[in-house]
Amino acid sequence: MSEDKPVTEVSRADVTLANWRTVPYSRWSFEHVSEIVPSAIIPGTRCAEGAARIGLEALSRISFAGTRDATSSLRDFLKESETDELVVMKDGCVIADWSAPHSDPSDPHIIFSVSKSLTGLLAGILADKGIVSFESPISRYVPEVAGSAYGDATVQQLFDMEICVDFVESYLDTSGSFERYRRSTGWNPEKPGDPAPDLKRFIRGIGKGAGVHGERHAYRSPNTDLAGIVLERAAGARFAALLSDHLWKAAGAKSDAMVTVDRLGTARAAGGISATARDLALVGDLVRRRGNGIVSADFIDDLWSRRRREAWKMGDQLDLFPDGSYRNYWYETGAGELAAIGIHGQWIWIHPQSETVVVKLSSQRMPVDPALDQAIIRMMRAICRL
Repeated sequence: MSEDKPVTEVSRADVTLANWRTVPYSRWSFEHVSEIVPSAIIPGTRCAEGAARIGLEALSRISFAGTRDATSSLRDFLKESETDELVVMKDGCVIADWSAPHSDPSDPHIIFSVSKSLTGLLAGILADKGIVSFESPISRYVPEVAGSAYGDATVQQLFDMEICVDFVESYLDTSGSFERYRRSTGWNPEKPGDPAPDLKRFIRGIGKGAGVHGERHAYRSPNTDLAGIVLERAAGARFAALLSDHLWKAAGAKSDAMVTVDRLGTARAAGGISATARDLALVGDLVRRRGNGIVSADFIDDLWSRRRREAWKMGDQLDLFPDGSYRNYWYETGAGELAAIGIHGQWIWIHPQSETVVVKLSSQRMPVDPALDQAIIRMMRAICRL
């Protein structure tokens, strides 16, 4: 339930391509990304009826250790963790929701790397239809990657983040390869003396790092941008249309989503999707119900298989879920949950045993905050125990 809204702190004129991911501008821009970065529409069913707001009454008894290990109420923690939207679904029904004063639940909110998890589900659908093969080399679909880090890797290694690339995932980078990557996606202003290539050319220029593909989990966002290109080439359609036709409408998403595109129209599958919290909860519930006939049950079951546990143990995100694993852009926590996670505090949390799906969308000040992540995990588990 939305609280009384204060006078807007930031006007549209204050927000630029250079500041849109920083506080306080992000409180506005994260729900209006298409005004900052060119975006393609992902049509939903477009039968939205103004859903009644429910509030947090059903969760009033919840408490847990917050960021300072002191007991926190849910409402206080949502404010402390810079949450914009929270939706809690039990057995397919929304039982609680909350909006920050500055947030409109009907506006699509950027979900950053939760986009990767939606891309993984789309790939599962296309694979079940025989359109794409996880076992095939990436070069079968994108021959231009020959000579790059991806030239001798498989589609499955791409979706499991097990590619050896000479690239560092550094969200605060202002002058290195990650900043240049951001410019190639259209997310940062161009530098006249050092123009960035378009996204496809940037990916083709990434060299191979040390090691062998498939040995260790190495979280690198360009992998998923390439995965989106693989799906487009395999299916002969643009990413936004594929996601709409095969997943978004099928899941019952009522509102249009959108995805940012570069100067040539290449979708930012790694982090450019914006969607409402309620529609994301519908997708999460589809996963909880083992695909619900839209994604194959075998594909969903494989997310839980822990098949890539050894690669995860050798990887760079082990501290997040020490007993976890990673498959097709979804986190398996090691404690009976699946998660989709994006920087600046975007989450889908799925706990089948309690029939619970939780969506948290945020405008967190820092892209990554490990201590806050652990507090959010405690919050998710407290909600699921209710």
